[in-house]
Amino acid sequence: MGVLAAGPHRAGEREHPGPQRAAGDGVSPRGRRAAQPEEVHHRPEALEDSGLVVCHQDRRQRTVTYDFGRLPGPLGLRRDLASRFAARCVPGGGWDSVESSRSFWHLLRSFVMFLSEQDPPPAVLAEITAGHWNTWRLSRPNTVLGSKEVSVVGSFLRDDPRLSPATAEAVARRVPRLAVTERAYSPQEFDAIRRAARQTFRTALLRIRENTATLGAWRQGHHRSGTDTFLLGGALDTLARTGDVPRNPGAKRCGMWRLTQRYERVLGGSAAQHTWQRLFLAGPEAAALAVLLATEFGLNASTISELAAPRPTPDAGRQGVVVYRVVLIKRRRGHQQEEIRNIADTGAGSPGRLITEALEATAHARDCLEGGGGPDRLLVWHRTAKLSRGADGLEYGFSPSLVRTWHTAAGLPGASMRRIRKTVNVIHRREPGQNSQDVHDRVYVLPEPQAQAAAVSVIADGVTEALETARRTVVQASLTDALPGTGTEIVTNACTDLHSSPFTPAGSPCTASFLLCTACPNARVAPHHHPRLAYLLQVLEGMRGTLAPGLWEADWGEAHARLSDLKHRIGPGVWAEARKAVTEPDRVIIRQLVNGHYDS
Repeated sequence: MGVLAAGPHRAGEREHPGPQRAAGDGVSPRGRRAAQPEEVHHRPEALEDSGLVVCHQDRRQRTVTYDFGRLPGPLGLRRDLASRFAARCVPGGGWDSVESSRSFWHLLRSFVMFLSEQDPPPAVLAEITAGHWNTWRLSRPNTVLGSKEVSVVGSFLRDDPRLSPATAEAVARRVPRLAVTERAYSPQEFDAIRRAARQTFRTALLRIRENTATLGAWRQGHHRSGTDTFLLGGALDTLARTGDVPRNPGAKRCGMWRLTQRYERVLGGSAAQHTWQRLFLAGPEAAALAVLLATEFGLNASTISELAAPRPTPDAGRQGVVVYRVVLIKRRRGHQQEEIRNIADTGAGSPGRLITEALEATAHARDCLEGGGGPDRLLVWHRTAKLSRGADGLEYGFSPSLVRTWHTAAGLPGASMRRIRKTVNVIHRREPGQNSQDVHDRVYVLPEPQAQAAAVSVIADGVTEALETARRTVVQASLTDALPGTGTEIVTNACTDLHSSPFTPAGSPCTASFLLCTACPNARVAPHHHPRLAYLLQVLEGMRGTLAPGLWEADWGEAHARLSDLKHRIGPGVWAEARKAVTEPDRVIIRQLVNGHYDS
């Protein structure tokens, strides 16, 4: 979660915001590129002279300082780890954002604290033994976090030439994959989460929309000066421009600058619902919007948190349809990947309508944030903490704690963004969401009980279809050595019962094509039928080269497959003799058959 004013950080970590543009500095209008500075910019060195302080500046000019001097343990060990940490922070070292270095910093601290408690602790990196590593590995909980600590710290140390061969071998040992325990939400749970999020966000949207209309009327001069509506419009204008309503610079109440009395009267009070909530989302409302975006598009929480405000495409707006160009950022190992999605607002209930409403609900907050030099974000909201004069109180993105605050207030048992994403991509969309097909199938679909239950009927249908296909393409007629006169002689073979065909109602004479006789259990194929059937196969193969593949397959494919199966059963020698024994009457009968002369 990004914050305009740097908040408190854990021991050893200090964040320095990027360069801010003060009001009146000539902020470039949206859509125009700002002028580049004249001097050449040089990224600061990662490791400071003390050898204990690492400064990481990422591609967005955000800087975080990590002080290894505030960690426990021998000085030499901390300097060795700091130098290796600094190598990752330089361009091309693997960490292109401060989020990556910060995430690893928290994992590395637990390893350093463990080493400092050993008796004696390793003085330098080269003194870390295989026993140290194995003991620490066994001390990690058998959870996703514990597995991540081992694998991430292991990848950090693995290639260091200072490790002994035994230690390097222990560090390189593979971390077993944990069994997936996270499950998708049931349809009832998912609908309850989506309904509660929609209710929370819809209430906030209607509130902001109503006050925006009042502000618009004031700016257009529709209210007479001195009236309450005029004062209310003026307060809303100040709120939209500065992030706060007009306050008295000379009076405080409970540590907060008091509202000007006349504005407090027209606003209805000094509480949040009477002041900044008129034009801005509160934190739980922004979390509800994030949940809606997850339920609609199945995106990662980090992707939603960093989502830039989508812009309509150049041809958007035709015939009442607006198409938004949404840029999704997916962090990969060592780099970032961008994915562009075009999402259309075709009316109520369409995916693009949620984007339209999100832009409407955050419009004032985004303008205020960007006007103060903040980043372009879709999720911008207002803190509920008491403000001092000059603080706009705006934040962007969201955190898991914010989602927990929302679902607790909504009375839900729990709303996990990871489970929401899994539910959408596995149960509803049934396609990868910013993952490869292999990862989607292996990690998300196969372990999911709901997907397994749904697959039972699909597998059963597939087996049934395969069985029916096999029956259609394998000879069902019985092979016999009987002489002519066994059964009723028909065009290609003999039939033992013309009134019990599987292709016509019971008791009625069979009217199926003679090409289906090889698929009927009532049919009998004797040696004197072989020449005619061998010639039929030859004719069908000849037609294959003259007809379109799709047309031939639809009309003759199954008959050809059954005759090929018959040829395999009889054997190539007998089949070759049958082809030599074909007579002219056989040829005439087969030509009449394929030309449809025997069709009823």
